[in-house]
Amino acid sequence: MDNLSSLSDIYNLVVDNCVKEYGLSESARELWLDPLIPVEMKGNKVIIATDLEFKRDTLNSLYLSKLEAQFTNIIGVPITVEIIVNDNNPTTVSKFDNIKNDEDLSNKIETMVNDNKITYTFSNFIVGPSNNLAFAAAKAVSQKQHEKYNPLFIYGDSGLGKTHLLSAIQNEMQKNYPGINIIYISSETFTNEFLHSITANTTDQFDDKYRSADALLIDDIQFIAGKEQTEEKFFHIFNELYKLNKPIVLTSDRPAKEIKSISDRLKTRFSSGLAADVRAPEYETRLAIIQRKAELLNFKIPDDVVDFIATKLKSNIRQIEGVVTKMNALYMVSKMKPTIVVAQNVIKDIVSDHQPIPITVDKIISEVAKIYNVQPDEMRSPKRASNISAARKVAIYVIQDITGLPYENIGKEFGGRDHSTVVYAIKNVKESMERDSSYRSVIEDLIKNIKANQ
Repeated sequence: MDNLSSLSDIYNLVVDNCVKEYGLSESARELWLDPLIPVEMKGNKVIIATDLEFKRDTLNSLYLSKLEAQFTNIIGVPITVEIIVNDNNPTTVSKFDNIKNDEDLSNKIETMVNDNKITYTFSNFIVGPSNNLAFAAAKAVSQKQHEKYNPLFIYGDSGLGKTHLLSAIQNEMQKNYPGINIIYISSETFTNEFLHSITANTTDQFDDKYRSADALLIDDIQFIAGKEQTEEKFFHIFNELYKLNKPIVLTSDRPAKEIKSISDRLKTRFSSGLAADVRAPEYETRLAIIQRKAELLNFKIPDDVVDFIATKLKSNIRQIEGVVTKMNALYMVSKMKPTIVVAQNVIKDIVSDHQPIPITVDKIISEVAKIYNVQPDEMRSPKRASNISAARKVAIYVIQDITGLPYENIGKEFGGRDHSTVVYAIKNVKESMERDSSYRSVIEDLIKNIKANQ
């Protein structure tokens, strides 16, 4: 084929097919495939140019077979692809080129990590002695074989796969039962939606939404503990769906009987079906998790590095997968080979990234804004609309209650309002709480919810 324009058109189709066929991320396409330059076609060989040797090596390792397969599909005869380095014919600049400093490199790696998120399914969940009961029960629920497991209560520490199983149930149900109405939500969001429905006088719509669900999946149900109105509402929704034999799956960081401050009747409901725990994975399971994650990323990790990661990270699957993902990004971006030293540094970063985030004023304002359906910037502005003013007063009260900031500092967070304005807002909220038990419950639940999710 002598027409270079035609070869370029074919190559564009090849790239499109690679993205569709192999599920390549947008960043992978822009970083590796789009910048390549089709040079010529000699017989059954296509020659493509890149500008650096390390790019050629990576392309040969990760993408050559994919390119050859798609060229063969489009042209109709077996095609081989040769990738050459041509410094005189630079490739198209992508958004990842021209790295100027460590911050640019860090941002590039972070982009690769975020773009390599994998859909949670049963097929990519690694089963071992630590989670086999929860896995089997979750799969049965996804096939509507939930009579013996309703509700299914999955509990265990953070990062062990509870959210993976919930997502897998949702994905499997949507695939097998098109049009099914699945509500998958965190208890924090459930609480915020309910509190907003009270302030907006839309509790009827809230009830209709949840009682019409064909399946209810709630993550971290322990966070409704001690929030009286939220517990009461959830109790009635649970009963309604249970009577209709709708699948209910809940996750928690502890067994139902150990959730403090939750009503006994809810504990009884949570324990009436099947309680399945997920524990820290055994060494062999950790090895399998690392190898499976690397396989999904088409990333080869030496056995000694796999062993090192499995030995160092013993109690959090999310962190284990995060280490593999970041090491892959480091290799793709800067040709940093997966060694024990690299793994050790990445483990330090990943573990540090998972430390609790302290409660900030911004977090509190954001949570209050959700409940009152206003924007955080509006609460900080001079606007005096009733809903904005009400939200602002509540935010001031909650900030003072949780953080203990001096009144002057709180005022500065709201456009420089003075000491007397802050005092008035706090007094106003306190008086409203004393007069109206429903209002008091909303404020108390809001504070508990923010503290629980720090």
